[in-house]
Amino acid sequence: MRARLLEATVELLVERGFAGTSTTLVSERAGVSRGAQLHHFPTKNDLVVAAVEHLTERRGAELAEAVEQLPGGSKRTSAVLRMLGDHFSSPVFAAALELWVAARTDDALLAAVSPLEQRVGRETHRLTVAALGADESEPGVRELVQATLDLVRGLGLAQTITDDTVRRRRILDAWADVLDKELAR
Repeated sequence: MRARLLEATVELLVERGFAGTSTTLVSERAGVSRGAQLHHFPTKNDLVVAAVEHLTERRGAELAEAVEQLPGGSKRTSAVLRMLGDHFSSPVFAAALELWVAARTDDALLAAVSPLEQRVGRETHRLTVAALGADESEPGVRELVQATLDLVRGLGLAQTITDDTVRRRRILDAWADVLDKELAR
């Protein structure tokens, strides 16, 4: 029941945003009684904080699984960037984005979201370094990896407004060429 409530919360965050997500809608979507929902999560913030934790675990697992599927060879960098681009334009990222925006003006939500997002950020950075085979002991490499993550996150943000798939792929392919040259130094 708890998992259904958390999944319903994530779905509603994607579809309706934070403001449009209510505990009543979550209960209906999850197919559980309002009383059962209140037993597990007495307030909307309790529910959303649990959904943040759920999203954090889900995003990490999805990214780790995607890294395992990457090809080797000369097109690896491009494949890594496309994988990251897909990750940061997924519904799970859109739900996380809703929580970031809501947390900006809600101290309780910010207190829950911030440490989890820091953990996700560190893990995503670590996975990206490994996927690229980057050596962060080399000057500038850490910054290149972080710039890459900032780029794909920004492209994911653009995707929330319009289908930006074609432009995103062109940009990521061009950035893959830059990364290959810089990481080969």
